[in-house]
Amino acid sequence: MTRFTRLIAATLATSLSAAALAGPELLNVSYDVMRDFYKDLNPAFVKTYQTKTGETLVIQQSHGGSGKQARSVIDGLQADVITMNMPPDIDALHDKAKLIPENWASRLPNNSLPFTSLQVLIVRKGNPKQIKDWSDLVKPGVQVVMPNPKVTGNGRYSYLAAWGFALKQPGGNEQKAREFVGALLKNVPVLDGGGRAATTTFMQRGIGDVLLTFENEAEMIAREFGRGGFEVIYPSLSVRAEPPVTIVDKVVDKKGTRKQAEDYLKFLWTPAAQEIAAQNYLRPQDPAVLKKYASQFPAVKLFTVDEVFGGWRNAQKTHFDDGGSFDQVYAKK
Repeated sequence: MTRFTRLIAATLATSLSAAALAGPELLNVSYDVMRDFYKDLNPAFVKTYQTKTGETLVIQQSHGGSGKQARSVIDGLQADVITMNMPPDIDALHDKAKLIPENWASRLPNNSLPFTSLQVLIVRKGNPKQIKDWSDLVKPGVQVVMPNPKVTGNGRYSYLAAWGFALKQPGGNEQKAREFVGALLKNVPVLDGGGRAATTTFMQRGIGDVLLTFENEAEMIAREFGRGGFEVIYPSLSVRAEPPVTIVDKVVDKKGTRKQAEDYLKFLWTPAAQEIAAQNYLRPQDPAVLKKYASQFPAVKLFTVDEVFGGWRNAQKTHFDDGGSFDQVYAKK
């Protein structure tokens, strides 16, 4: 065998060896404001997994409005994992397509919630409209930018936060909450199709006096647009945002990627991943990591969807299904 032949053989052997070690490709279908978090997380997981198994995984991301993303998976998008911002968009995978078991949330710690967030108010620098709480959003002349509650979890959390705030005021009741949210929606010039689209409307197009979004989106705005153009207002009361995750059973079993997908999601609870979450202003479940980053997470009085609305299934049916409270109050805008 000539030297050249030996070189070709060695090169071929190396290529075959690399191919043999290369792992499968995973698709993570997620909501749009998590794009930056998973850009940071994925390389850390790939490196850890390669060290552990010798396989090199490729992780693809898909981001958009949470409701639209869930429907894409139901309609056939081959997601190995789905990482949404509220349980109904994952429940739908079971209810409409039987892609996952009904008890999916019990398979991972914390009811499959690796971290939490909350809704905040983002205003322009100097807060020219002096917006301090939800009650300021119904004042004449205040323009509110938010995603559409019909198709986005971000919008639903903002809607429910405002409704819950009104309910919990002295003398609050369902009718007063309905009137309050109706008045707020009258101040919304446009309902965007996702949280990142709403950010673009507020920051790039210069529309609105206040943006309603997740706490972690404020940090993404700072990274992209700088910290000099806006301020974050923490309201007196907000809703606890609970973004769940799960494997998509029928997809991973068809592709043979169950082990890799399960390891990917389990990684979210490791100290390394919890650090990445905190660095992206997601509130970690790990008490030690949360304590380390406590200074960037102001204490806010929170309520949960379970406490105020009887759970997500009830909230979805009452407020966001066709003909529900959102359709009723928005139609009167």
